[in-house]
Amino acid sequence: MSEAIYRPCAGVMLLNRQGLVFLGRRFSKRADQQVIDQQVIDHEWQMPQGGIDEGEEPLAAALRELREETNVTSVTVLAEAQEWYSYDLPPTATKRWKGKYRGQTQKWFAFRFDGDEAEIDIERPDGGRHEPEFDSWRWEKAALLPELIVPFKREVYERVVQDFAHLAGD
Repeated sequence: MSEAIYRPCAGVMLLNRQGLVFLGRRFSKRADQQVIDQQVIDHEWQMPQGGIDEGEEPLAAALRELREETNVTSVTVLAEAQEWYSYDLPPTATKRWKGKYRGQTQKWFAFRFDGDEAEIDIERPDGGRHEPEFDSWRWEKAALLPELIVPFKREVYERVVQDFAHLAGD
């Protein structure tokens, strides 16, 4: 595995008109859960995100990833994070991306969802041109997002929530 290479990625905080954030629950073969205040917290939830193709601009990648994972295209760009945020994969996940990357560096965008919820289709995203990445979705308060993400991405989510807190309805 490379010592310093991070996979470039774009992430989307998709906000509805009430200021709640779209979360998708990733398909998983493992139970990655934690008990907090006697409630089971499932760490398989995340905002849409994915790799930036060579030569692709981060905003274009964010719009593409959103479409490929949720089918959503009815959005308004609200904000762009000023910085890129990076995380390292845990030792148990170093085989992702065939060991080429030690983690991801991510550029985050906040979008307002302008469509009807019927547009959201996680079962046949992008009109069925892409395999589903999520088995469930929901709207959630931004402040709760860091608790729902896998622990190795938590710091990035804390920073994204802080960057876009003024847009959320918490």
